[in-house]
This record gives sequence, C-alpha cells and structure tokens, in this order.
Amino acid sequence: MRVLLINTSERLGGAAIAASRLMESLKNHGIKAKLLVRDKQTDQITVVALGQSWRMIWKFVWERIVIWKANHFKKDNIFAVDIANTGTDITVLPEFQQADIIHLHWINQGMLSLKNIEKILASGKPVVWTMHDMWPCTGICHHARECTNYQDECHNCPFIHDGRSKKDLSYRTFRKKQELYKDRHINFVTCSRWLEERARKSALFCGHTITSIPNPINTNLFKPHDKQEARSKCLLPQDKKLMLFGSVKITDKRKGIDYLIESCKLLADKHPELKEQLGVVVFGNHSQQLEKLLPFKVYPLNFVSDEHQLVDIYNAVDIFVTPSLEENLPNTIMEAMACGIPCVGFHVGGIPEMIDHLHNGYVAQYKSSADFANGIYWTLTDLDYPALSEQACRKAVTHYSESIIAKQYIDLYNKVTGRNA
Repeated sequence: MRVLLINTSERLGGAAIAASRLMESLKNHGIKAKLLVRDKQTDQITVVALGQSWRMIWKFVWERIVIWKANHFKKDNIFAVDIANTGTDITVLPEFQQADIIHLHWINQGMLSLKNIEKILASGKPVVWTMHDMWPCTGICHHARECTNYQDECHNCPFIHDGRSKKDLSYRTFRKKQELYKDRHINFVTCSRWLEERARKSALFCGHTITSIPNPINTNLFKPHDKQEARSKCLLPQDKKLMLFGSVKITDKRKGIDYLIESCKLLADKHPELKEQLGVVVFGNHSQQLEKLLPFKVYPLNFVSDEHQLVDIYNAVDIFVTPSLEENLPNTIMEAMACGIPCVGFHVGGIPEMIDHLHNGYVAQYKSSADFANGIYWTLTDLDYPALSEQACRKAVTHYSESIIAKQYIDLYNKVTGRNA
C-alpha cells in the first residue's frame, strides 16, 4: 500500500511534527509512505518538496492580501484565518499518481487551494484528512473559540472586520466548502475527541465519516532517563526544582504567556521559598524575554527542533506547563509525559484527554491563573511524585506510541480501500 501524506511544512509546527512522525511509524509497519510538503527542513529521502519559486511566495502573499483587504486593511487575526484561494495542483505529480491513498494534514497558507482539493477528490483516490485544528469544518477560522456559526452556516465572522456583513468572507468560503464536500466521500480524522465533537456539529460534515485517532510519538526515543545526567548535558543546575515551558514563539498570546507570568507571581507571593528553590527552563524563540518577567531564575534556550536534545530537556525538568488558550492535542504534552514528566495545563481542547487530573498531572480551570499556580505547586510538592511520573509515562506509552497509532491508521486505510471487506 502506498500512502501520500500532505502537509505545508515538514517540521515547523505541531501538525508538521505529527505528520512526519506518522510517516515514520507507517514505514516501520510496512507501509510505503511519503510526505509531500511545500517547506522541507531535512534531507529525509521520503519527504518530497514542491519546487520553491517566487510563484510559491506570491501565492502565500496573495491569500494574505485578500484577507487583509476583507479585514479593512487591519492586521488583526490575519493568520487566524485561511481562505485557500491559492495553491498547487499536486495531481500531476508522480508521487500522487502512484499513491493508493491521499492523506491530507494541515494544507493551509498557500499549499492547497479549494480548487486543488477538488481535483484531488475528483481523481477518485480515497482521501483521508487528519484535522489538526477546526479549519476543515469552519468557513475560514482555525479555532472557532466561542463562535458556533459553523454549526449552521458561517457569517458575521468575529475574526474579520467585515464580519458585520452576513455574506462576508467566512460565508463565501463556507459556501465554497459546502459545494466542495457535497457528494464526496472524505474520511475525516480528528486528533482528539474534543475536536471530533466539534467536527460532528459542523454543517459542512453532514454525511461524512469522522474518526478520532491521536498523533503518534516514538516512545523508544521519548522515554525517561537519568535526571542528573540530563541536567549536566543541558547545563542546568542540580539543586533546584525545574519547570519547563516551551513554544515556537514564546510571546504568542495564544500560548498563554500572560497567564504563566501571573501564575508565577502568585506562586512567589504565596510560597516565597520557591524564589530560591524553583527555576524556569524556557525553550523557543524570544525565550530571553521571560528573564525579566518571572520572579524565578529563568534558563532560556533557543527553539529546539532536534528530538534527541528535546528528550534531554524534558528529562532534566520536574514539571512541564502549558497555559495555552487554544489546543487540539499538543505534541509537547505527549513528549513530556513519555519522558515521565507530569504536566499542568488548562481545561481546553484535547488537554483533559491527555492529562488525567491528579493522576498524572493537573488540569487547571480555564484562564484561571490562581488554579494554574495551584497545579504547579501541587505537582512539585506531591509526596507521591514518583507515581505521578510513572503514570504520565504509562499514559503516553499505552495511548500514543507509534505501534498503536500506526495500527489504527492502517485499519482505516484498509477500510477506505476495501481491503478488509
């Protein structure tokens, strides 16, 4: 069986990492899998890149211009939405023509247009589409937040300034998607049950198959190691409790940086002894900016993409925190748990499916800095911390390991191609 996975990037972003890991896990289970991307970051031979050119750049820019114009020339939310008005026809590529199954992932920002997707569907090849956010089931947004218009028909979009108009950009794109999906059989996959619930409510998905399959992780790589040795490798102190926070861009408001800062201030006020006992390890772009914003010693690291280095960082800390305000199924929580590191996160998206409250971590009330601070303190001081760590690792191994997820996808592939009929 030949499977062609398609994602905008090979390694940049959660969807890219998930798609790359799925490709590897499928290959390890006898599937001839390739990944087609616009932006290639490694020399992996089974990753195929679209030829980079000024046309590729212009496609991305043109889509932003159309959104910018609809937004009354304001930059607000300009990357919170996509309209898929530009892209590349991949049906002419040999990799597409040789594939038995086309497996779409995150294909926005100029990778595929709605017209390109129409050609893929018209080819007659079975299509599986893994949703890494809500975009396939909404008009234009990646996360609908409190808006429920997508359940009937997108209009008056809260993300764009012309949203006062019923027939705004979200309405027009929603209608195009309706036409695109009509009388087509698409096998949608959600990475979390939370996203599955929302997808089932979308008016766009009426009559389509929706399955929930988590992202995979290599638990032979991401696993517990000696903490002292890991700290020595990362040049981190041996005599402190260490808390980890990481993101591609630390200052991204959606990742909850303001709540982390407030939670740390509350912790320091309520438990002043932590000012000397606790250090905060931060990895991601602009991580140095947190040094003056937190009441604890900060150990800034740059954005880390090397997975072996990531394993050392996770193993060097005592707790991983993610105050993110929008999430599906975060790779970072999965990675930390696989290394035996308990996590603290808000009750949002798929996080409560990953962290079992007070069993392998702490799920805080959404947008409550006080409860987030309570979660950090409880996790760090729990007398049965070794059990927390063990349960975190066990959850990752039993729910997200490559062998388990690969089998679920192979079963789905066999079903859509009629091989297990």
